[in-house]
Amino acid sequence: MKLVLLWVLGLWSVSGIDLSRSESFLSYLDEEVTVSPGSTTTLIVPLTLIQGAASKGAVCLDGTLPGYHLHRGFGSGANSWVIHLEGGGWCNTIRSCVFRKTTRRGSSKFMENNKAEENPDFYNWNRVRVRYCDGASFAGEGQNEANKLYFRGQRIWLAAMEELMAKGMQNANQAILSGCSAGGLASILHCDEFKNLFPETTKVKCLSDAGLFLDATNVAGGHTLRDMYEGVVTLQGVQKNLPSTCTSQKDPTSCFFPQNLVSNVKTPMFLLNAAYDAWQVDQSLIPSLADPHGLWRACKTDRSHCNSSQIQFFQDFRNQMLDAVKIFSESNQNGLFINSCFAHCQSERKDTWYENDSPRIGNKGIAVSVGDWFFDRTAVKAIDCPYSCDKTCHDVIL
Repeated sequence: MKLVLLWVLGLWSVSGIDLSRSESFLSYLDEEVTVSPGSTTTLIVPLTLIQGAASKGAVCLDGTLPGYHLHRGFGSGANSWVIHLEGGGWCNTIRSCVFRKTTRRGSSKFMENNKAEENPDFYNWNRVRVRYCDGASFAGEGQNEANKLYFRGQRIWLAAMEELMAKGMQNANQAILSGCSAGGLASILHCDEFKNLFPETTKVKCLSDAGLFLDATNVAGGHTLRDMYEGVVTLQGVQKNLPSTCTSQKDPTSCFFPQNLVSNVKTPMFLLNAAYDAWQVDQSLIPSLADPHGLWRACKTDRSHCNSSQIQFFQDFRNQMLDAVKIFSESNQNGLFINSCFAHCQSERKDTWYENDSPRIGNKGIAVSVGDWFFDRTAVKAIDCPYSCDKTCHDVIL
């Protein structure tokens, strides 16, 4: 027997069986999970292409149809929905977008089927993963005829939401829009749009995981991420879809940075981020071009090799992140979990989302914190002490 499953917010479930609590539960990395003696279940969620998308011009970079994975909820979760926007960086030049359209990040021809994981609060909800194939956090609008590139992120977003509403999401009594990395930025950009899909009686909130990208200075004094974002915004016509609350005061590139957006989002939102975000450390703060002599190489791969000034550089980045969320955190409806780890996308890994040794702030892990916030069990404004006080981190090196 083969059943299908979806990875969203760390969810595993098979016909109501909570596999994480089964003695036969294997690692989420394993494709086969034994649910009873002699039986094996392969946990796969097939890709669904949005057949009506082409008529709306809602296509991937290469012109193929966008897609998503849907696993239906059951029981008490039958009318609850988690929509997860996939991440995967951006393309900011013709060359990088042409390359991207030959991968699963730019074409549905290369998209694979999906796996899933477990969560005590959301395991029986309808779970959707919207695939990312535009290269501008679901926000672009334009095209490049010469290279047959279609920048249609905003249209993909709208087409996906229209199809999911028709498939039952319009009847949701509660819904979460989430995303990780570039998808975490997308969940910020589209949070209020998502809320506006539903009647006022529907409980709607948003979660951004590792989406708090900062307009930070790199180790050489440059602005690597700003330079990239300027290319994304200009090439893909993103400025047309950025919030007017920001663009009326700042340039379009600044309005692609979450630090200039989050305080104006009206819908309740939870920001989950590592204070020393591993992707930003590797690609924005210490990119290879900014460290041509390799002075940061040892520190970048092993913090025990960092000198005091290098550690202070990381602490300054953390302080900038905390400043960026200061106004956001003052709202009672918003939630925070900023731990002092060198990590990225902590809601997409079982070991960081919901395990006995998962990262904690105080005595509370990420999955429980998000659940407490969403269900209004308690306010969650968790900010860790500075590096290196947290011994629960699951750090990653990119």
